[in-house]
Amino acid sequence: QVQLVESGGGLVQAGGSLRLSCAASGRTFSSYTMAWFRQTPGKEREFVAAISWSGGGTRYADSVKGRFTISRDNAKNTVYLRMNSLQPEDTAVYYCATSGARYSSIYLTAPENAENWGQGTQVTVSS
Repeated sequence: QVQLVESGGGLVQAGGSLRLSCAASGRTFSSYTMAWFRQTPGKEREFVAAISWSGGGTRYADSVKGRFTISRDNAKNTVYLRMNSLQPEDTAVYYCATSGARYSSIYLTAPENAENWGQGTQVTVSS
């Protein structure tokens, strides 16, 4: 079991930037594919970005491509989401998650395939 704790959310003006962090417990963090999802009230949780267990590959939702960057530091058991050029439509609770399988070659892009979730961090972008 991997426990995840997100941080770094907050209130920012449109065009601004934030960096989210997700700290994981457990010695096996580096073997899991990681991802960020987000959710707004009344909507389903949606994929934002994913990173392979090695950090060598990434995937992004079309809505954030070119603005957001996912990265990981396996030595620190942490995954990051750098968010630039934020827009009001990026307002949501952001969650990090791990895959269920270790050393998977499949990117975690569907929330139903995640095994561990953090508690979420609120990001609010004002216009």
